[in-house]
Amino acid sequence: MDRLHVEEQISFSCEQLGDTAIIIQFGSEITPEIHEKVKAFTNALEENPFYGFIECVPAFTSVTVYYDPFLVFQNRKLSDGATNIESVSQLISSYLKGVTKKLLLEEVNQSRKIEIPVCYGGEYGPDLEAVASYHDLTVNEVIKIHSEKEYVVYMIGFAPGFPYLGGMSEKIATPRKSTPRLTIPEGAVGIAGKQTGIYPISTPGGWQIIGRTPYSLFNTSKYPPSLLQSGDVIKFVPITITEYEKYKETSV
Repeated sequence: MDRLHVEEQISFSCEQLGDTAIIIQFGSEITPEIHEKVKAFTNALEENPFYGFIECVPAFTSVTVYYDPFLVFQNRKLSDGATNIESVSQLISSYLKGVTKKLLLEEVNQSRKIEIPVCYGGEYGPDLEAVASYHDLTVNEVIKIHSEKEYVVYMIGFAPGFPYLGGMSEKIATPRKSTPRLTIPEGAVGIAGKQTGIYPISTPGGWQIIGRTPYSLFNTSKYPPSLLQSGDVIKFVPITITEYEKYKETSV
């Protein structure tokens, strides 16, 4: 377990988002260190929510906290009491700043490490050769570069269960397709600029598809429905078509 040190690491700002949300911003650059702060704050708030709290949504460098202003005003437990509805945002900001400053006492949970099997190329990765050609690499070199690193799940978004991953090598960073596909299948692994990700459901998209995983990333019959969560660390493991079919029969 690692501890965050307020004096050295915790710097933040609060920004009101309408009447029902506040953004806690921990920085402007996407780094593992800032993500640790995002994760620690999210854990602390979910374990100690205030009356009227709805949810918090972590992103690359910030956490958006949604709340019911009427319930906060009605309960008046965040301080000595609000005298009008306009003071609710001040109460929430004060409470969230207190949570952030107390992160010195909070331990950051160790990240889950998850291996994601991927069948690269062929019908499962129709853009793999194009990515290799774009960088003057061989197909095997692209696969090696893509699968040898560990990736941090910074946030879930765009589609249910879609992981935004950090840490991909710039050696294979490739622009999106000029014309998006109308349908990209569930499990497709793609590259878009410096990002790599996995499509949890079938959806239109413009990412360069280099492979596919047999794993199901989003299942409404499970709790939580998303296989991956913010803060997870994943590693792609190359598999053959035969192995893909076997995984598909027993995938999570």
